[in-house]
Amino acid sequence: MPVLRLGDHGSPVAEVRAILATRGLLPATPAAAPGDEQSPWSPPEAVFDDACDRAVRAFQQERGLIVDGIVGHATYTALREASYTLGSRVLLYRLSAPMAGDDVATLQSRLQNLGFYHGLVDGVFGDVTHTSVGLYQTEFGLSSDGICGPDTLRSLTRLGTRITGGSPHAIREEEHVRRSGPQLTGKRILIDPGANTDADAAILWDLGARLEGRMAAAGMETFLSHDGKSAPADDERARVANLADVDLMISLRTGEYPNDRAEGVATFYFGNTHGSFSTIGRYLSSYIQRELVARTDFLDCRSHERTWSILRLTRMPVVLIEAGYITNPHDSAILSDPQERDTIAEAILVAVKRLYLLGENDRPTGTYTFADLLAAERITP
Repeated sequence: MPVLRLGDHGSPVAEVRAILATRGLLPATPAAAPGDEQSPWSPPEAVFDDACDRAVRAFQQERGLIVDGIVGHATYTALREASYTLGSRVLLYRLSAPMAGDDVATLQSRLQNLGFYHGLVDGVFGDVTHTSVGLYQTEFGLSSDGICGPDTLRSLTRLGTRITGGSPHAIREEEHVRRSGPQLTGKRILIDPGANTDADAAILWDLGARLEGRMAAAGMETFLSHDGKSAPADDERARVANLADVDLMISLRTGEYPNDRAEGVATFYFGNTHGSFSTIGRYLSSYIQRELVARTDFLDCRSHERTWSILRLTRMPVVLIEAGYITNPHDSAILSDPQERDTIAEAILVAVKRLYLLGENDRPTGTYTFADLLAAERITP
């Protein structure tokens, strides 16, 4: 799929426009007038015009994507997923290339309301969804193959919608944190330094090393998502995290912008338009954001829900930290200062500790020190 933007035209643009039209973001494609010799790919259907640009941006905003009006890989994938409705195709588990789409999310929601699905409503047909479909089929006298075909779909439709209280996934996430206790010792954390340029690669790897050292000192088990010699895609980083079976994942990034005016620190966690989000991811994202803003001179750009692969495809709560803009002189000066990187690492660790304290024996934001944390862990520095 080519990258599409304002001014492009052709059949790929027609496909994008058709999907946007089904979502009500563009008018439906008008029927050709009698005797009209234009092809199906003629204007206005196949032109990436101003209306299409606005519609793409609205869709990106709705889906938690970067809002730039450009249909690249991430936006095109999200558009394709949005084009599926439950019943438009048979849904089944494929290990190498899991099916994903709004139809899968609807299925997960139906099964969750019936008490058979306890994962995130993420729109990905993985092993948990496969097992849930099989359990449902067994309960209602269907062939238990884990495939959502016509018979299973008819059965779900007959049952209708039931209202349930709360998200089972949120309850399980919170209970897991509660049962693991307030101590950091033994907690498994994956640190994921990411980079766009050589300059921020050195900064983020150093920041990751400082965070890793402090976490290790507090008794935590730490892992890295890659060796730094390559730049794996977010899907691969998520796969590594799942294989490591960690409790939390912390992704470190810096922002970039064409001019130097963009600045500030922001944190991100998984959340989508289906009303599903990582509860622990939201808590931790908020704690990290507050600690960073209290301890540094970064502008507060707040915490946000996103559907990025690195947040969506992981089985554990993930927080992505965009620690300032490397293209902004003020932010770059903070990131280039080793003492400031120490402060950022300490803020992240304290936020993780706050998560596991669950509000008990906590201290005001920005006042909990590394020495206090070691003392709470009964570790002598």
